[in-house]
Amino acid sequence: MKRRSFLQQAAVGGGLMLLPDLLSAGPRRTEPRLTILHTNDWHSQIDPFPDDGGRNANQGGVLRRASLIRQIRQQENNVLLFDSGDIFQGTPYFNFFLGELEMKLMTQMGYDAATIGNHDFDGGIENLATQLGHADFPMLSANYDFTGTPLQDRVEPYRVFDKQGIRVGVFGLGIELKGLVPAALYGKTTYHDPVERGNQTALHLRTRQKCDLIVCLSHLGYRYRSEKVSDVVLAAASRNIDVILGGHTHTFLDQPVTVDNAEGKPVIINQVGFAGLRLGRLDITFPEGGERGCVACNNLRV
Repeated sequence: MKRRSFLQQAAVGGGLMLLPDLLSAGPRRTEPRLTILHTNDWHSQIDPFPDDGGRNANQGGVLRRASLIRQIRQQENNVLLFDSGDIFQGTPYFNFFLGELEMKLMTQMGYDAATIGNHDFDGGIENLATQLGHADFPMLSANYDFTGTPLQDRVEPYRVFDKQGIRVGVFGLGIELKGLVPAALYGKTTYHDPVERGNQTALHLRTRQKCDLIVCLSHLGYRYRSEKVSDVVLAAASRNIDVILGGHTHTFLDQPVTVDNAEGKPVIINQVGFAGLRLGRLDITFPEGGERGCVACNNLRV
């Protein structure tokens, strides 16, 4: 299967992106449809926002998100559910339970993978390792080296999922912790350049793992005024990454955006704010013969 390329004239404004040559193998007997759901920065927001007249009043909440996810799974055969970090910190639920509740709820909702945000270290690296014991899904990071820490062998750089013959490679990238998180909380964790590690991992997934679609779960932030590495910077310098699902900056994108990569091929970037107020959804179809696919992108209100 050769490398697919995104149409540069993708009709993003209409919520539809055409993806030419997603698969170049021979005709398939069926035309599988892949649905990717994603969240970011839900910051221990278990309950809906209170009915206090605020702009988010009565919105969000884990039960509503779980119901929406369950409904989509009943409608679609091939669903993947991801989170882009900062699962912890923000409500008394974290103060009392230190992340155990969040991990158990994500397991019950059937998350397939997540990456690590800076606030996930707020209880300390030992606590994060403990809470991962309640998670029945992998935590992914390709640019944090946890050698010699409690997270050694507890975090994977990537995971490959097979959905009706479609191989989806997923990896995580995290923001630099120095100056953002007290050093005592992340211990001997070593940070590596996310662009370099991202390209290395994506190349491995494309060539060695033969992945048809490569997704980065990023907690780098959408965009900055400085030259700090962001999703936009990563996309522009990337090769082989097809989709970046972001976090950290709490950016509410009305619809995904595209940025041309180092080879002039568009990369889809999406982020859905914070606190579980939105559920990102990308529907990718792989037509018979692999000549063209399409992505319908909807950031759903919870």
